[in-house]
Amino acid sequence: MTPATTEDVHYWQGEFLDDAETAARLADLPALVEKALAEPLPTETVLSACAALSAALSDPASAVRERCTPHFADPAEAEATLTELAAALARPALERKLRRELGGTAPERLTRPDARETVFEAWAPVGLLVHIAPGNAAAVAPLSVVEGLLTGNVNVLKTSSGDTLLAQHLLAELAAADPTGALARHIVALRFSSSRQDWLGLMCSPADAIAVWGGEEAVAAIAELAPPGCRLVEWGHKISLAYLTRDVWQDPATLEALAADVCRLDQQACSSPQVVYLDTEDAEDVFAFAEAFAPALAKASAAAVPGSYPDAAEEAEITTTELLARLEQHLGLTKVVAADDGTWRVLADTRPALTASPLHRSIWVKPLPARDITATLRPMRRYLQTAAVGGSRTDIARLSRTLITAGALRVTPVGGMLDSYDGEPHDGVYALPRYSRRVSVQTTGNFKTTACLDDLVAPLPTPAPPTGDLLDKAGVQRQLATLAPEHAQLYFRSGGTTGTPALSLFTHHDYDTQMRAAARGLLAAGFDPARDRAANLFFCGGMYGGFISFFSILERLNATQIPMAASTDHATVVEALVTHRVDTLFGMPSYLWQLFHSQGEVLRSYGGIRKVFYGGEHFTAEQRRTLTDTFGVEVIRSASYGSTDLGPLGYQCAHAEGTVHHILTELHTLEILDPEEDRPAAAGQPGRLVFTSRHRSGQRLERYQIGDLGRAVTGVCPCGSHAPRIELLGRHGDVFRIGSYFFNYRRFVEVAQERLGYCGELQLMLTAGAAGECLTVRLDGRYAADPGRARAVFLAAIPDLAAAVTEEGLLACSVELVDGQGFERTGGSGKLRGVVDVRGVSM
Repeated sequence: MTPATTEDVHYWQGEFLDDAETAARLADLPALVEKALAEPLPTETVLSACAALSAALSDPASAVRERCTPHFADPAEAEATLTELAAALARPALERKLRRELGGTAPERLTRPDARETVFEAWAPVGLLVHIAPGNAAAVAPLSVVEGLLTGNVNVLKTSSGDTLLAQHLLAELAAADPTGALARHIVALRFSSSRQDWLGLMCSPADAIAVWGGEEAVAAIAELAPPGCRLVEWGHKISLAYLTRDVWQDPATLEALAADVCRLDQQACSSPQVVYLDTEDAEDVFAFAEAFAPALAKASAAAVPGSYPDAAEEAEITTTELLARLEQHLGLTKVVAADDGTWRVLADTRPALTASPLHRSIWVKPLPARDITATLRPMRRYLQTAAVGGSRTDIARLSRTLITAGALRVTPVGGMLDSYDGEPHDGVYALPRYSRRVSVQTTGNFKTTACLDDLVAPLPTPAPPTGDLLDKAGVQRQLATLAPEHAQLYFRSGGTTGTPALSLFTHHDYDTQMRAAARGLLAAGFDPARDRAANLFFCGGMYGGFISFFSILERLNATQIPMAASTDHATVVEALVTHRVDTLFGMPSYLWQLFHSQGEVLRSYGGIRKVFYGGEHFTAEQRRTLTDTFGVEVIRSASYGSTDLGPLGYQCAHAEGTVHHILTELHTLEILDPEEDRPAAAGQPGRLVFTSRHRSGQRLERYQIGDLGRAVTGVCPCGSHAPRIELLGRHGDVFRIGSYFFNYRRFVEVAQERLGYCGELQLMLTAGAAGECLTVRLDGRYAADPGRARAVFLAAIPDLAAAVTEEGLLACSVELVDGQGFERTGGSGKLRGVVDVRGVSM
């Protein structure tokens, strides 16, 4: 960011410029816009920069806040405006806005709105978006540009020559928070008088859309400059009002709240009340209310931030309005109650017609029976914005509908007219769709496994991973102790495969984001929601998320599903599969393996199971071969790679072999660290998988070491996706020490498959007694008949095992045949516990 001098009042793509240089660049604006539009602006880039600026503005000691404060004449105004900006720029507020207005936090990506169709849709920028900002609300100009950035546009902002440089400097701070420089290249912020028609023309002539704040004359003037086909987005002057029933208009609390609305911002906001309507037709009620309201307004005015001083034209309007009202007092039409020093005034009028206030704490009071609301206000509907309603609960419900019918755009409580909520419509519409185009791409069946067209072009830009300390499961559990209630809406427990089950908390929005990402991964894996009939056979209950998550994933795919859940009554489960013509199974490999073999005859006779999607464990090569050759299963793929703490982490595509998965980079940033040291693993070498989650409200799951080992797979996948790939190599828990030697569980599985042709489950039991330590290999008796031969094969194939057992006598080794139901499993998920270490546990 180039420092500005007193002459440099225009911010242009990262530089502050004087008038001469700005004029030269304006002449070349179309070419500059084309160049900037050629560079896509990811929504994540905007969100990250806004979050950084929000944090800086929230810190009273930050240099950013210190640089912004001098742009305000009053310290209290600076505090209020910067606090407002910090809240509006916070990531949760902007994400909520994106979800409400554009349906998600990455609206620019071409995804399938209906997973059953190969039609892709996205929100695209309109192109060059010009903002003609108002002079009465300091926060509006920068926030309007932020809306333009969220929709990917190149933004040119014009502020008034009488405004401070707050907008220019604030946008420069925002651009400086983006290390990529993309934001700066999408921002131009100029300050000049509207009398400079040549500059206005150069701004507007290449515009694709113009957002303009102002009255009818200002909008009309800009409309004349807009080129054919340019979208004119009017944020014109509006009139707001309060409506009170007899039950509340004498209530002191209601009068205080209404007075606060009048004094706040000196009625400069469109949502400020200009008229108070009473549900009456009696003039005496109107005059009595004016007398009762005046002390409340005087008190609120004295307590409020000193009002802005009206200019000459505004002063003339105030004086003229008040004098005319005083003259009409002699006719019994009006009554004026005003401060001696002219700081506020109540103008009572017996005529109900909507009348604009001269502002600066000037308020009309008028009669309007509820039956006449629509007839009186509807002719002015194009000017109406906010209506505050005071009354009973029934009154508020009834009057809200009536006022909306008459043309009001928002209804609020008295005292909350200027308040807003994240994602609230403005002037009856959402801004982001008006700054965007809804675009679509229709494709053929060749794209059935493509969830996002952008993945075929380039990898998703992701932020650099953080550099702090590594986080473990205990650290995550410590965070949960201080998690705010609004961030703890869904409670899940891990399956407990590697130890005591741990708690994981999510917001509903975070959960929805994760399930949608996992659903897109399932498309890549070959699941076809238009044709496949799926049975969800994951375990359910005890706060375990397996069944619930896949129910959510299939729901978001609009797929046909039979939500059975895992049951020990295998016969009933298979009966349902056959009855409902299920052709696709979702579940844990260990459970599905039991199901196929306990009900093998029925399933072979049915012959309809074509696809199996598994999670939590992996099928061995021999098990895959059995499912294919014996039961006719055509597709066997991971449904998702994930963890309870982090949610879905990756997915398999149709070209994935073994344990290879693509990473869901829209959700997480991945590091692969050396197995022994906290440094990146060598290229292509195994390492510890460390994830940083980008969508967890209230939690900082940064550099979370989840216990898995893996290596990066280089090159672009044959499926065409540029999403990075890893090969999973097991868990840290797969490596254990016994008899003074280290062993890997996966090596025992490989030996059983390759040398014994074994296709069942395998479990290792580690025990210790008076005679020493013992390793017991447990095999399923249905697939292994000779434990003695199996023991000999393990000793021959694993040299360290032979050394510990036969050469050094440090370890006893045995092979045990068990029934399939006899393996140790986790209580929540039903996963097979590969290594069961009961040394030191009282038996």
